[in-house]
Amino acid sequence: MGKRIIQQARGHGSLVYRVKRKAFSVKPSYPKDLNGEWEIIDFLRSAGHSAPLVKLKNKTGKTFINIANKGLAVGDKISFGGEKEGSINFLVNINPGTKIFNIEKNPFDGGKFVRTGGNSALILSKENFGVKVLMPSKEIKIFKENCRATIGEIAGQGRLDKPILKAGKKYFIKKAKSKKWPRTSAVKMNAVDHPFGSGRGKRIKSKIVKRFASSGQKVGLLYPKRTGRKKA
Repeated sequence: MGKRIIQQARGHGSLVYRVKRKAFSVKPSYPKDLNGEWEIIDFLRSAGHSAPLVKLKNKTGKTFINIANKGLAVGDKISFGGEKEGSINFLVNINPGTKIFNIEKNPFDGGKFVRTGGNSALILSKENFGVKVLMPSKEIKIFKENCRATIGEIAGQGRLDKPILKAGKKYFIKKAKSKKWPRTSAVKMNAVDHPFGSGRGKRIKSKIVKRFASSGQKVGLLYPKRTGRKKA
């Protein structure tokens, strides 16, 4: 009898696959009553985020945490509705060709897109049906006009330039985000551990799972529209 494969174990939620709460205790987002001028009072480090975070405060003493913008320092001031880097504004009020990050999926949800270190998106144009934004993946997305975003580029651009020299460092990076590492290839497992396992058939072709297979068998290509290489 075999044992649970990885996706089944993740769903079970054992300590190996559980998210480290401390890594996500700090949640960057925009407050709903974001108005006026805000001053940067501190920079924060969070294991669950690849970019540094920044803590902002206004004259009334209210604070919120956002993702740090490239080039900002403690004591700098940003404003809602401003045009300089680090300021937060509605997409409809930001000029085309401007770099932005921490974009809201729906108005006033606090920001969902473009939140990793060194990343930024680009506003392409404003249309009747919304604002066109070029994402870091080169995909063009359309957002509602009253979604908010931060102007500029996220700090921490060179984080991928330095190689990870020790396996232990990679292990703890993955552990903070509840990702198991190192990853074992399915074809190198035993047959009891994975549907692709065993010593036979190492020259793997595309494997399509049956639509009504049990959860332990749903591995490989799930309901693909097409398979194989695209012809030029």
